[in-house]
Amino acid sequence: MLIWLSGFTRILRRKHYLIQSHVTQCFWNEDSIYPTSVSHLLTSDKVAIKVLDKTRLNVQTQKLLSREISCMEALQHANIVRLYEVVESHSRLYLVLEYAGGGDLHTHICSEGRLSEPVAKITFAQILSAIKHMHAKNIIHRDLKAENVLYACNGCVKVADFGFSTMVTNSSDTLDTFCGSPSYAAPELFRDECYLGPPVDVWAMGVLLFFMVTGTMPFRADTMGKLRRAVIEGVFTLPPWVPGPCQRLIRGVLKPVPAERYAVDQMVGCDWLLPVDYPWTVSPVPLNPLRLADAEPGELSDEEEEIKALLQELGVTMEHIRNNQGKGIRSPISGLYSILLHRAQKGRGAETVPVVRGLVRDHKREGLRAYKGLIHSSKLCALQ
Repeated sequence: MLIWLSGFTRILRRKHYLIQSHVTQCFWNEDSIYPTSVSHLLTSDKVAIKVLDKTRLNVQTQKLLSREISCMEALQHANIVRLYEVVESHSRLYLVLEYAGGGDLHTHICSEGRLSEPVAKITFAQILSAIKHMHAKNIIHRDLKAENVLYACNGCVKVADFGFSTMVTNSSDTLDTFCGSPSYAAPELFRDECYLGPPVDVWAMGVLLFFMVTGTMPFRADTMGKLRRAVIEGVFTLPPWVPGPCQRLIRGVLKPVPAERYAVDQMVGCDWLLPVDYPWTVSPVPLNPLRLADAEPGELSDEEEEIKALLQELGVTMEHIRNNQGKGIRSPISGLYSILLHRAQKGRGAETVPVVRGLVRDHKREGLRAYKGLIHSSKLCALQ
């Protein structure tokens, strides 16, 4: 179904006058989650829009949508697609998202083949950093797969589609819903038992890494029953040309018993990723436009001062910001603020692609190896 976005513009114009220039008029397919980009006319930044028909949402899908919005609102990371704003009309819900125009990982591998080792390291490090951030926020993705790994135009990797995500109180909370693609599902999901969230995401990362470095899936079957047995048994074959450190990482992750799987921090510190130069932790900036209006002189960071000046250039006064207090991500002011904040962060290098610095030498391990390689001998000698 095609939607003429001038109708979308009219909906937004009724909501708030600043939003009447949210998007250019263009066609796009409503069934596509990440459609061709449209432009925010106030900032000229490209955005993607996900449209949901509220009349088709049952109780379960409404609950999933609410979780998706809550989880994305809580996440601010260079390798996670950002949710800028939520706009609601009588019959539709519009999610205004960061636009990642470089395609998805699954299409890339299917068309060009498996990734080279350096590219696989750079890609996987970014995915791992995103998952580490999610789990630190007690958010479980539950649908990690190559189709949900997108590329931004600068080559930065973006984890997307939080439709099955959920937020837990702590990492020991158990879940009971089968989510995601069967090819990436952990054994405990196929056993129809309660499961811990983080190990499920870790298993999916192991399947994803296998796919990245081999171009094939570790568990393949022509029926769901056979796939279920293969995953529960956890038996797979790695090609001999996959480097040893990468093989050890995959085998450490794809363990059928959740308690025996690598934790995220173990994956970050594994030998295979040691050469990757990448910041594994981030310091998110609070998504609070009201701070711009209430801060005392000198309290705002350089980023915030830049955003405040840009907002004023666009005609947004501090009174506008105060009037939107409490509306959160459903406020047009918050949406504009989020876009400008993201732009400022990218301008300061917050979304640089990691680099492989070469082999990182482990002096302790090399010393032990050298010691073991010595030919030990002894001689009699006389002390004078």
